[in-house]
Amino acid sequence: MQYLITGLGNIGREYEDTRHNIGFMILDALSKASNVVFVDQRYGATAKLKLKNKQLILLKPSTYMNLSGNAIRYWLQKENIPIENLLVLVDDLALPFGSLRLKPKGSDAGHNGLKHIQETLGTTQYNRLRFGIGNDFPQGCQINYVLAPFTNEEQKLLPERIEKAIEIIKSFCLAGIEITMNQFNNK
Repeated sequence: MQYLITGLGNIGREYEDTRHNIGFMILDALSKASNVVFVDQRYGATAKLKLKNKQLILLKPSTYMNLSGNAIRYWLQKENIPIENLLVLVDDLALPFGSLRLKPKGSDAGHNGLKHIQETLGTTQYNRLRFGIGNDFPQGCQINYVLAPFTNEEQKLLPERIEKAIEIIKSFCLAGIEITMNQFNNK
């Protein structure tokens, strides 16, 4: 059984360690821990990872955040992966830093990447793992905040939170969304 695990982010050095790129950061950590390498392909960089009897396709779209749906639609169709086997890793301003929430559906909550995925796939019924980045910014400065690097304090805590996100991804693929939500949400 195949899964498409998509980390949202923006390509380019200027975006590398920004809050908006936490999806890329999680997939980079997973690929490094699994000794798999990303290869540039159509609409993004992909890596294939075997997890027991599951095949995970890790995708970092090269479409930039606001056009993420194009990459996801392409890879779902190319690999013939059902939408219920899609997991999108996304930053979330509404959650405190480091909070992780797995959801089987939901609104875009003003996130342009999720908005484009919803428009492109024609549904809000797709799994997402929301990584809290907090909202410690003055009114009107949201864009600068999400495109800024994590603070030194946050960077110290990132490895442990990214490790927890990887556990959630593996559990999602091996045990399913319901069991994984019960085990990890609100912890």
